[in-house]
Order: sequence, then C-alpha cells, then structure tokens
Amino acid sequence: MEVIHKIGRRKTAVARVYLSDGNGDITINNKDLSVYFPTATLQYKVKQPFTLTESLDTYDVKVNVYGGGITGQAEAIRLALSRAMCEIDAENRSILKPEGLLTRDPRMVERKKFGQKKARKKFQFSKR
Repeated sequence: MEVIHKIGRRKTAVARVYLSDGNGDITINNKDLSVYFPTATLQYKVKQPFTLTESLDTYDVKVNVYGGGITGQAEAIRLALSRAMCEIDAENRSILKPEGLLTRDPRMVERKKFGQKKARKKFQFSKR
C-alpha cells in the first residue's frame, strides 16, 4: 500500500495525516502520541477510527497538525484518520458514519463585529 494523505479540520486546527502499512506507531509533529496528547481522553479520540474498524496495530500514522487547541487538534486528526480509513476500504464508511466521525464539526468562533464589545454583545446604551 502506498502512503494515503488526508486532511481534517476542527475549529482553527488543521491536521495532515499520512497513513502507511506498519505496526501501529502514531507520530504527531515528530512526537509520540502519548507525549503529544498526555490525557487518555485525547488519545482515545485519536485512536477511535482504528478501534471501530478493528485495525489498531496495522498502520503507521504520521501527523502534522497546527492551530487551535489540543482538543480541536485531536478531533481534526480523528476526522482525517476516518477519511483515510474510508479510502482504504469502502466498508469502513458504514462503521464510521453512524458514530459521526465523518462529519466535520462546523462550530467556529464567530468574528468580533465593528462597534461592538464582542461578536454579539453590544456596548451598554446610555440615554444621557
């Protein structure tokens, strides 16, 4: 199998994932998964596509991720991995789609508008 390249996004985080045959090594920004994401919750989010498709130790993953926070980055990686798993085998789509792993979460921070305190909050009105 040649290297599969997919992109995943969440909020302002962008993850580029390179998937190849291997023994389950996950490298994120040249660091091991457990070093980059120390909490078990974030590690679970990243490994979720492999767990559901029962292919945990069959692929090596190299990830470049930037922007956003750690949760947004983990979810961006999860989306990219899910997309890559669908390209490997079309049957994986029926496993990942009901779990919501192929849907890009569209929620982003709304921009601050001119003449306002925040995106929607206005300055207090004063009659005098």
